[in-house]
Amino acid sequence: MTTMTSTSGESLTAPRATYAAAPGAAPVLRVAGLEVTYYTDLGRARALDDVTFSLNAGEKMGMVGESGSGKSTMALAMMRMIKPPGRIEGGSVIVGDTDLMSLNAEGMRQARLSKIAYIPQGAMNSLNPVIRIGAQMIDALKSHDVRESKRELEERCYEALRSVDLDPSVYRMYAHELSGGMKQRVCIAIGILLSPQVIICDEPTSALDVVTQRQVMETIDRVKDKINAAVILIGHDMGLMAQFVDKVAVMYAGRLVEVSSVREMFTDPKHPYSQALINSLPNLDNKGVFQGIPGLAPSLLRLPTGCAFHPRCPHGQGDLQQHVRPEPVNLPGGRVVTCHLYNQERQNG
Repeated sequence: MTTMTSTSGESLTAPRATYAAAPGAAPVLRVAGLEVTYYTDLGRARALDDVTFSLNAGEKMGMVGESGSGKSTMALAMMRMIKPPGRIEGGSVIVGDTDLMSLNAEGMRQARLSKIAYIPQGAMNSLNPVIRIGAQMIDALKSHDVRESKRELEERCYEALRSVDLDPSVYRMYAHELSGGMKQRVCIAIGILLSPQVIICDEPTSALDVVTQRQVMETIDRVKDKINAAVILIGHDMGLMAQFVDKVAVMYAGRLVEVSSVREMFTDPKHPYSQALINSLPNLDNKGVFQGIPGLAPSLLRLPTGCAFHPRCPHGQGDLQQHVRPEPVNLPGGRVVTCHLYNQERQNG
């Protein structure tokens, strides 16, 4: 049970909700209570605040929100790649039956690529410019103690390149000889070399033209089906999310504020921030009319009291919203929303 207390001393008690995977299957990924804090000269900034969700094998989840909301921090925290002054303060990331947070440094190094893979934003900055693509792929395999002959290792690399629609000749090329889309697909090929159970894609199409974007997303989709991995797609392009993911998670100020199926998110968003994101998308009914979200995302060093979204929320000017932190609420159909509007509905019901 979670107890919330307002400044007037009033307490509200509610059962804790969870962002669960689809019913009927054991989740391959379970993230619970993940917290990340950055300790700066200006103070303590909580970049991730009690993030909890799960995913089934083969399921695709889109992670959206404004810049600074915590999306990339979540990806790096799951990979245990947070660097000082950041620190993972708590939580668990369980892939299969392994809690990545409990592994030692060598165990986590082995888990990367074999259990969980990270496809970074900006592939042109991720590949070593003075080493051939094949050598980088072989290094990834050897670092995970793959004991095969040189010919077998090369064939494994060729197969990974073929699976992302690249000719095996790319194996002997340098990064500068490849286009942006080809570099991104090389990163995907490296990411799937050891058939991980979870693939995190951090804005994989941000620097690509729209045609190449679609090719890369179709490649990720095809690779996901081949190895039956769960995929987390981080990005700002809601149109891309609508086409390629099964469900959408919305982040604001380090917290998950809503998780629902992609259809429900676009047709009936529940959280006021989700509604504002969807309403800001251009549509054919109002050509030339753009609707933004009033105000600015808050600084993580000085978050508003109560609900972090209340200064920008059309429903957020009450005492409850301004002083009491909302907790996740389970809604029918497996949706979860972190908003006082639905806390109140549940209590009234």
